[in-house]
Order: sequence, then C-alpha cells, then structure tokens
Amino acid sequence: MSDGEDFTGSTGRNETREEQLDRNWAELLQELRVLQTGVQILAGFLLTLPFQQRFEDLDVFQVGLYLVNVVIATLTTAFILLPVSVHRRLFRQRLKETLVSSADTITKIALAGVGMLSVGTAALVFDVTAGRTAGLTAGGILLAVLLVLLVYVPLRLNKRAAEQ
Repeated sequence: MSDGEDFTGSTGRNETREEQLDRNWAELLQELRVLQTGVQILAGFLLTLPFQQRFEDLDVFQVGLYLVNVVIATLTTAFILLPVSVHRRLFRQRLKETLVSSADTITKIALAGVGMLSVGTAALVFDVTAGRTAGLTAGGILLAVLLVLLVYVPLRLNKRAAEQ
C-alpha cells in the first residue's frame, strides 16, 4: 500500500498512513504540553526553596532529596523538549514514523520522570513538615499509587482491549 492510499486500520478511521502519523504526532505534542506545565510548576517550586529562610535548617537527607528532585525535574524537562529537538533534526526527511515512534518512547520516559518528581517532591514536603517517617511513608504510598495509575491501569486497559 502506498503512503497516499486510504486504509482503515485498527483505529477504524479512514485515513492514509501519513494522516495517521500526523494525528499521532499532534496528540503526542498535546500530551507533552500537559506534562510540561506540571513539571514547570514543580520545578519552579523546587527552585524557590533555597531562597527560603528555613532551607538552611534542612538535614543532609533532605538536601540530598531536594537535589535529586532538581536533577529529576531538569532531566524530565529535557525529555519533554527532546521530541521537538528530534523533529527539528528529522524535519522534511520523510521520517515521520521514526519521529512518532521515538516521541512515544520519550513521552513514556517523561511520564516516569513526572511520577518520580511528584513522589520525590511530596516526600520532601512531608519530611520537612511532618518528619522523616511521614516523608518516607508518604513517598512510599505515593510511589505505589502512581505505579498502579501510570503502569498497571494502562497495561490492564490494553489487555482488556486486546481481549475484545
């Protein structure tokens, strides 16, 4: 089948492969925009902490957790920006399928980064405000909840859809 030929794939849509890739690319970009906003808010919060008077009272564990969160925020931001950089490199080279496939993988990594950043930030806040036990407990519970929501639920839905 040629690129310009219409087909009805597993989506039930009557679109060419190029139209499907364009739609997938647009959907991925929208998802990345949503992720970017969340990461920017958390990163902005983290970047203001050293300028707070109470920051000097943090113990070694809290400072380490803070710095790990800053690194995760920075790397997650880089992963969110990576598909745009890849697009610029692959632009007009007729590699849309490579672009969409790589952006899908990159977006999954960025989602994991957002999850880790959320857990780490919450653990830090709980640790500073309610103590080490509360911080570790909150971090553990949130990690478990996010694993269920971000990994188990999508896998379960995919399995259910495959069974239909």
